[in-house]
Amino acid sequence: MNELERLLLSYSEQPICILDSTISIDKYIPLDLSKDNKELVDVDITNHITCQSYIDKVLQKENGQIAYGGYLEERNLYSDKVGFTPLNKPKRNTHLGTDFWCKAGTKVIVPLDGKVHSFKNNSSIGDYGPTIVLEHFFNNITFYTLYGHLTLDAISGLVKGKSFSAGDTLAKLGTPDINVNYAPHLHFQIIKDLEGNEGDYPGVCAKEDLPFYKANCPDPDFLLKVTQAVKFR
Repeated sequence: MNELERLLLSYSEQPICILDSTISIDKYIPLDLSKDNKELVDVDITNHITCQSYIDKVLQKENGQIAYGGYLEERNLYSDKVGFTPLNKPKRNTHLGTDFWCKAGTKVIVPLDGKVHSFKNNSSIGDYGPTIVLEHFFNNITFYTLYGHLTLDAISGLVKGKSFSAGDTLAKLGTPDINVNYAPHLHFQIIKDLEGNEGDYPGVCAKEDLPFYKANCPDPDFLLKVTQAVKFR
């Protein structure tokens, strides 16, 4: 475990709900969108309507409101998107953050104090849509959190350096036409080094590049502890 992972783990003993704080952690349900999920063999999850139907089925079965998961998950979700399967380059299909799937318009909650580093509407099909990156500084360590697939008004009038406190509402989840063709969800990612990026950072990588990105993008559950809470509830 590296220094940043230890810091994230020590931040809170309790799980942190990253969407609407009125939704109990008991309503968070694990979701498997990996290429190895046999339930998805005949499901076209690249289609946001079909993907949403599958998510709804999982949530209904478990009486949940938020489906979550995806860190280091190899997915077929990006197989129809040109930017993820470029010619003469490795296919990008390994997810580097955690996704939280819920209804469009659901509030996104800031998990820890920070300030706006940058923001952008990444509007290419398959990208993040409206995106906010926050900068955090704790125990002499600087790191970043990225929030993708938001509404357009989340970045309208936003300014660099604006401060947010833990528990503040940062934004709301966007609709498929705004979040560039995905079922509504939050892509949440922790990043050690943004490598000069502004309002953006790779959220999916090729398997060949995984050692670097895994080190630079630690598991969000070190901070949120949602998996731990759900496992032992």
